[in-house]
Amino acid sequence: MKILLDKIMYDKHLTIRQTAILTGVPKSTIADIASERISPRLDILEQLAKGLNVRITDLFESDYK
Repeated sequence: MKILLDKIMYDKHLTIRQTAILTGVPKSTIADIASERISPRLDILEQLAKGLNVRITDLFESDYK
């Protein structure tokens, strides 16, 4: 399952640094998630969704939304 963090950041015109400030997630973690090097834990997904003002399901690519 793909995480759509890079798309959300692009749509909201956010840099990795700005995303880190909004979410409280380290820049290195955001970069790794956006480039699909790591899969985030649930607590990180919750932080991202809250900071970016999206639903947690918006972070996933899925046919079942």
